[in-house]
Amino acid sequence: MPVRFYYPIAASVLILTLSAAAQEKKIDRSSLPPAVEKAVSAQTQGATIKGFAEEREHGKTFYEVETVLDGHTRDILFSPDGSVAEIEEEVAFDSLPANAQEGLTKKAAGAKITKVESLTKKGKLVAYEANVKKGTKSSEIQVGPDGKNLTREE
Repeated sequence: MPVRFYYPIAASVLILTLSAAAQEKKIDRSSLPPAVEKAVSAQTQGATIKGFAEEREHGKTFYEVETVLDGHTRDILFSPDGSVAEIEEEVAFDSLPANAQEGLTKKAAGAKITKVESLTKKGKLVAYEANVKKGTKSSEIQVGPDGKNLTREE
């Protein structure tokens, strides 16, 4: 019987944890604040825009534009004032520094690396993120620019 008693509590904790994480909703371009619209126009020249989203992270609002440029994905996260908060850009695994390749391969633990992105925050490369697949299970892994494990996910 203790399982029944604790199950609702565990489920509530999980729901609260998930709701505290980033929340994203798709929006139209016309919903962007003027400063973000101006920044989007400047940052996406030559790219194909796939969509827009509004995100809430740690109580703050951000705006994301999903783009494709030269066949690679590039997602840009903007603060409401139009400044770039983060860029996730698809990169070729072979173009990474050797230590980053080694770190991702080790962390993948035999899973297939299907896509790699560089994560840049405030103009500084902070991590490499890889989508990995093992059987039917897909997940993401990250390493620092030096290929070492991060103390926290970016």
